[in-house]
Amino acid sequence: MPAVEHFIKKRIEKVQIDEFLAKELKKAWYGKVEIQKTPLGTRIVIHAARPGLVIGRHGKNVKYLTNIMEERFGLENPQIEVSEIDEPELNARVMAERLASRFERGTQYRRATYSILRRIKDAGAKGVEIVVSGKLTSHRARYKKFRHGFVAKCGDPANLYVDSAVAYAILKKGVIGINVKIMRNPDLLPNEIKYRKNIDESKLNEIIGIEEIPEEEIEKEETDLEQIIDEEKSED
Repeated sequence: MPAVEHFIKKRIEKVQIDEFLAKELKKAWYGKVEIQKTPLGTRIVIHAARPGLVIGRHGKNVKYLTNIMEERFGLENPQIEVSEIDEPELNARVMAERLASRFERGTQYRRATYSILRRIKDAGAKGVEIVVSGKLTSHRARYKKFRHGFVAKCGDPANLYVDSAVAYAILKKGVIGINVKIMRNPDLLPNEIKYRKNIDESKLNEIIGIEEIPEEEIEKEETDLEQIIDEEKSED
């Protein structure tokens, strides 16, 4: 098999596993999955906000998932590990699923969306954008955007710091689509400048790359320059 086809096949396989786990572990606030090939088998790390629901009573749910990974997806000797998400409010998939759950429980869309946006903002995100589309208040479908802060749309900041996810809320009047983008708060963006206060002048010269000239050399150059000027005046 050519290398290109091999990597495409592995990518498709990971997407299929990700979609299966997102559907199977919806109540556990599933975040993402990491798959690593090791000499002993396949290491699968599941990130979720509620790891107890992923493990199940006496590890029953983990055993079920292990059998599915081996039989349906053909993974060799899968070893499943469960990792708890430290800050679920900064995980776009978790917050999108939470918002979809609130819609399905009957919460008004503005109230539910602003509540989720406020939680993301309080968690320390630099920016957040939530797009809700579908039959929100009438029989005609439309979309509504909710924004706060700054969310990069292109370039390296968008690839490195922006986490996005899509979720769906199934209601009697139709399906409502939810698109959440969360931008984490980096130390410094490419278009930002950070000033250092109370810095020593010698250290500043080292950072800029300026060599400090001794005072003796400066005085010598000044005297030489004065002599040259006096000689030019006497010749005139």
